[in-house]
Amino acid sequence: MSYEKVTQSRSHLIIGMKETLKAIKHDTISEVFIADDADKELTREAALLAGESGIPCRRVDSKKKLGAACGIDVDASAVAIKQ
Repeated sequence: MSYEKVTQSRSHLIIGMKETLKAIKHDTISEVFIADDADKELTREAALLAGESGIPCRRVDSKKKLGAACGIDVDASAVAIKQ
C-alpha cells in the first residue's frame, strides 16, 4: 500500500533524506516514508522529527523499491509527500 501511495503522489514528492528533513522542519508535508534497509543513523532523525511534529511516518522494506515508486533510477532512503 505504501509504495502505491508514493507512486500515486509522484507530482507532490520530496525525495531524499536531506530534503525530507528540511520539509519536516518547515512543516510542509503530510506524510513521510522511510526505508527499513536504509542506514538507521540516517533515518533516525527523520523518524523522530516526524513523530514530534505529528506527521505520520510509514516504514517500507526497501529503499530500491521506494526509489522505483518515486520514478527514479536510484535508491531512496526517505520520501515525503507535500501537503
